[in-house]
Amino acid sequence: MGMANPCCAHRGASGLAPENTLAAMKRALDFPFVEWIELDVQLSKDGVPVVIHDDTVDRTTDRKGRVADFTAKELQAMDAGSWFSPEFRGEPVPTLEQVLDLIAGRCKLNIELKTYGGRYPGLEAAVAGLLRRRGLIRDAVITSFDPLALRRVKEAESGIRTGLIIDAAPPGLEQALARIGATFLSIGWTRLTAKRMASFRRAGLTVMAWTVDRKASMRKIAAMGEDIIICTNRPDRYGELREGRRLAWFG
Repeated sequence: MGMANPCCAHRGASGLAPENTLAAMKRALDFPFVEWIELDVQLSKDGVPVVIHDDTVDRTTDRKGRVADFTAKELQAMDAGSWFSPEFRGEPVPTLEQVLDLIAGRCKLNIELKTYGGRYPGLEAAVAGLLRRRGLIRDAVITSFDPLALRRVKEAESGIRTGLIIDAAPPGLEQALARIGATFLSIGWTRLTAKRMASFRRAGLTVMAWTVDRKASMRKIAAMGEDIIICTNRPDRYGELREGRRLAWFG
């Protein structure tokens, strides 16, 4: 029997296409077993939620500078694909709206807010408002390392599911999530143990383990329970475990 855990494509299928681009989202959607797509959101200079991981464009585009110093239109004009492979030259930094146009209704979304200490005032309300207008509140979870950001999401839209991202497992974690109304836990996979998972289940938490790219690690997570969402840059590898064979369309 193959793997049965839900699969989440990290920044899209970012091991197969440039992270957080429409190309990576399309590649993730090619896999019928991908139930979730995770992506990172920041605010452009003109207040538009855009999909990019770093707070600068240096690593993943042909330009240099802070995301917050460019308009959405300027970000759209950047090449966010060539660094990964010439095949993706000209792939832009997408807006969250463009990603929603592509994904809406096809799988669930884990939207990570890249904001710490209020770096992007209004980001929470902008993302919550966009999901509300699109009727996607039930299809999404908004996650962040910053508990204050999650509180602001709830203030903007009480019905949106929120999740804390953490690469640790401190005592009292379940209670801390309950205090901020978060029902989703996105945790660095090496922090997971069977005992902790039992406690997270008792607290009614949905758990996502990140970022799991080796098959041996995927098997280890699966052994702790089929309810753990496996977040990976390589959904193709996950698929090979699930199907019990090599996936022909990726060689």
